[in-house]
This record gives sequence, structure tokens and C-alpha cells, in this order.
Amino acid sequence: MAVAEGSLAVEDGTGGKGGAAPEYTRDGSVDLRGNPVLRSKRGGWTACSFIVVYELFERMAYYGIASNLVIYLTEKLHQGTVEASSNVTNWSGTVFLTPLLGAYVADAYLGRYWTFVVGSAIYFTGMLLLTLSVTVEALKPPSCDGKVCPPASALQVGVYFGGLYIIAFGNGGTKPNISTIGADQFDDFDPREKSHKLSFFNWWMFTIFVGILFSSTVLVYLQDNVSWSVGYGIPTLGLIASICIFLAGTPVYRHKVPQGSAFTRMGKVVAAALRKWRVPVPADAKDLHELELEAYTKKRKFRMDSTHAMGFLNKAAVNDPSSAKWSLCTVTQVEETKQIVKLIPILVTMFVPCTLIAQTNTLFVKQGTTMDRHMGPGTFQIPPASLGAFVTLTMLIAVPLYDRVFVKAVQRYTKNPRGISILTRMGIGLAVQVLTMATASVIESRRLSYARSHGLDATDAPLPLTIFVLLPQFVLMGLADAFLVVGKIEFFYDQAPESMKSLGTALSLTAYGVGNVFSSFLLSLVSRVTRERGNPWVTNNLNASHLDYYYAFLTVLAAANLVVFVALARRYRYRVESTETIDVDMDGREEGAAGGRREDSLGANSGLTDLI
Repeated sequence: MAVAEGSLAVEDGTGGKGGAAPEYTRDGSVDLRGNPVLRSKRGGWTACSFIVVYELFERMAYYGIASNLVIYLTEKLHQGTVEASSNVTNWSGTVFLTPLLGAYVADAYLGRYWTFVVGSAIYFTGMLLLTLSVTVEALKPPSCDGKVCPPASALQVGVYFGGLYIIAFGNGGTKPNISTIGADQFDDFDPREKSHKLSFFNWWMFTIFVGILFSSTVLVYLQDNVSWSVGYGIPTLGLIASICIFLAGTPVYRHKVPQGSAFTRMGKVVAAALRKWRVPVPADAKDLHELELEAYTKKRKFRMDSTHAMGFLNKAAVNDPSSAKWSLCTVTQVEETKQIVKLIPILVTMFVPCTLIAQTNTLFVKQGTTMDRHMGPGTFQIPPASLGAFVTLTMLIAVPLYDRVFVKAVQRYTKNPRGISILTRMGIGLAVQVLTMATASVIESRRLSYARSHGLDATDAPLPLTIFVLLPQFVLMGLADAFLVVGKIEFFYDQAPESMKSLGTALSLTAYGVGNVFSSFLLSLVSRVTRERGNPWVTNNLNASHLDYYYAFLTVLAAANLVVFVALARRYRYRVESTETIDVDMDGREEGAAGGRREDSLGANSGLTDLI
């Protein structure tokens, strides 16, 4: 694409003269200066190694806070079960909603790399403030005197929650961009690199799980048994180390040029279509407004062909002399908008699953505090939040087995490079989630029966019942995540238009944000309604609560959501994948090789046909 003549010599120092011609990437990748990049010198697994190691340490830092947050809020800030659980999910919701802002900044202004760097600086500031809040005496909340627990001061609460929400804001810059930067290191137009990209998201998640495993075991133990200062200090050091590792890989990264605000482009398309709602769409799509191919290749963009889906939006590309000039959009802008709109129904069906995932770090952990946590004849007690390690362990086992065994076995029958379609994978995860919540309800019902039979329902004293009876619900949640979480991230990245990959990733994270906020709303609503009726389902004394009813309610909600998801998935058509490439010739020019369209071979099955 149009670059200054001779700029190609930046990568190899020769400009391609003499010897074998070097091979440039064909997907429009550039270096930080905007020059085309050689495939042999940038990207691939070499670049991804820095990114993956960053994610390992960063997830250790994040989950070092998130895994045990409900315990800190109840035992140190002296909040009740419902209040603490709601605060955890409200914060988690904010963490996963801010990526929408980060995606906007990355796509419209700074690009993914620089948005990530700025977000990392903000993230580290929040971690530092949080560590100070549990270390400096004046900022630490007062300890309980017997059963009397003095409330934390406004300063102590403000500094602690200030640190939490600064982390959430910084996460908005890092989270939607880091996995996208990783996926950008593979060229979709090179068969070998494209096959590597299929495994990238699986191994990306595998690395995340290792970081989470360390947090939910070692860090949680240090927080419960050594000090919160040490338990927060280690992940803070881990975060600064991860940022340094990421920056060290800068010379080998491939980048994508910012292509403007996706929200602005989509808003313009919708507004233009509404303004021209009476204008007929021509029968021949060639009569719709579109730029020449060279106009796209010069800007490192891909041109898209018109489709009949959501035909109303095609009005935005109709050249109507009587309409305002701003209301004329290109076919590519219209099709990009269609692709994002197509994702919204699937996104909505992810809200309930993310609500269920939120229970792992809230009510599941609080259940553990009511049980015998001893391991063996000694005095060692497993921290309640450490049961979350079994979610991670299950995923650590399931993801490699899925990638190396299941996919290869199924490929023989489906002829799909992924084994099964992405939506099929997500549907299996949703089905396992229904089983998970049903199992949790049964286990909690038996725990409550045990408490009543031993006369412990009137007290919040721990039951002489091992905490490991909760293990099945954690293991099943891990199995569900292995299908759902990896598939969800891959789906929204893969199905987003080439120019809106950051937005696609942000949408997948938005589901967590809404799911966590919905979890807070649901828990508060159920708690209030059942309390007013004289039979509260969730109270500070879980032995006198009916958490089993609440889990049963979530089971029904998850089953209904699964039915809706299956209906939508059966109708979903995977995006048409561009076959245009951005080629670089050896005279310093870039050429757009025109191509047609082809169905996305990575998602050949349209819907959940494999599942149903």
C-alpha cells in the first residue's frame, strides 16, 4: 500500500535487490513507523512469546486481587455477604466494560500498541495504590475486637476502591488490545501462519490459566495466612515485570494501522439509511457507491462486496443526488456495520453465562468459608478461594486435550480445520454450565440439610463437612469454560471485520461486564424480594439461607438462555472472508490483489448443526 519509495529497505537494508526476494506479509501489517514488514523478521510465534508471557504475569496480578476480593471485603472491610458480592461483581463488570472505550481509542486514534502502553501505565498505578492501601497503617481498616467490627473510614474505603477502579480503567486500554495484538502476529493469507492462528487462542487461554492457578493457590494462601501486603505486593511486582517483557518484544511485533472509529462509521451508516429510507435500492449491487480497489490498498484496508442481508442498510450506499453528501456511505462501510450488528444477538446470549461465571469468585467462595477446610491431620487449612484453582486445573487439562486430541479426531468427519464450528463449541460450554448450576444446587441442598441435622443453621459456625464436597461444581465450571470462554473470544475476534478487530475483542469482554453487573442486580433483587416474603434465600448466615434455591433459579435461567442461543446459532451465517491480499512489490510499491469472496472455511458449519 502506498508508502514512500525505498522505505522497504527499513526491514532488510537492501530494498529487495540482489539475492532471493524477501517475502512480505500480505495482510497489511506494518512496523510502528508504518513500513511493510518482512514475514521472516516480525510476527509469528517469536513475537507471540513476549505477548503470551506478558499475559501470564498480568493475569497473575489481576486474579491475585480478584480471586480473594470477596474475602477481603467481608473480613477486612466488614461488609455483608450480599453487599460484598455485589461490590465484587460491580467492579468486575466495570473491568470488562471499559474495554469498549479502549477499543474506540485504539481503532480511532492511537492504534492497539500505544493504547495498550498507556493502559498499562494506568493499570500499574491502580495496583500500586491498592498495595499501599493494605500496607500503610493509616489506610488499613481497623481489626475486629471479638465480634465488634469497627467500620472502615471514608479515606480507607476511598483509597481501596479508588485503586480497584483505576485498575478497571487501565484494563480498558490493555484487555481489548493485547489478545488482538497477539492474533495480528499471524498472516491470514499464509496457510502455515493461519493454521498457527487456529491454535493461538487455545494456548493463549492456557497461559492465562497458569497465571490464574498461581494466584488462586499461592497468592490466596499468602493473603490469608501471611499478610495482604505480601499478597498484593507480589502481583504488583509481577505486573511491572510483565509490562517490561511486553516492551522488550517491540522490535519483532507486527502492527495494524488505525482505521478510524468503528462507532462513528457504523453510526453514519445507520443515520444515512434512515435518512434515505424512501430511496429504493438498485437491483444491481454494482450501482451502489464504492471506491476503487486502489483507494483501499493505499490505506491498508480491505474492500467488501455487497450482500442482501439487512438490505435496509444498503440504502446508505445508494447515490441519491437529493440527499446530503454526508449520507453517502461505501458498500464496505455498510457491510462492516452489518457484521457487527450480526454479532449483537449472540452477544446478548453471553450475558447469562457470564453471570454464572461470576458466582465462582463470590458465592462459591463464601460457601467454602462455612465448611471444614483442613487438609490432613495437621493445622493447614485450604483458603476458600483456592477451590477456584480446580476451575483452572480443569481448563489446563481440557484445553490442550481439545486442541491436540478432540480437534484432530473430529476433523476427519467434519473437514473443518477447527474440528467443530465456534458456535458449536460455545453451545457445548453453555450446556455444561446448566449441568454445573444444577449440581451446585443439589450440593448446597445437601449442605443445608447437614447444617440443620447438626443444629448449626442458627449459627454461622463452620460445618464439620469437608470443603471438597464443593469440588464437582468447580470442576464442571472449568470444563464449561474450556469450551465457552475460549470459543467466545475466538468467535468475536474472528467474526469482526478486519478493521474492527479491537471492537470485536471488546464485545467479547463486554459480555463479562454486563454479566457481572446483572449478577449484582439479580442477587440484590432476589435477596430483597425473598427477605420481604419472610424466607430470605441469601443472608450473611449461609447456614440459614436457601442458596440452593438461588442456584436452581440460575439453572432455569441458564437453560432458557441455551434454548435462545441454539435458535440464534442455527440461523447464523459466518462472515464472508476477504480473499484480497495486500502485496508488496520489490520496487517499493504495494499492490492490492483483487479477489472475490469465500465463506469462512474456519467456521464452515452454519450454526449448531453438529450439536443438535
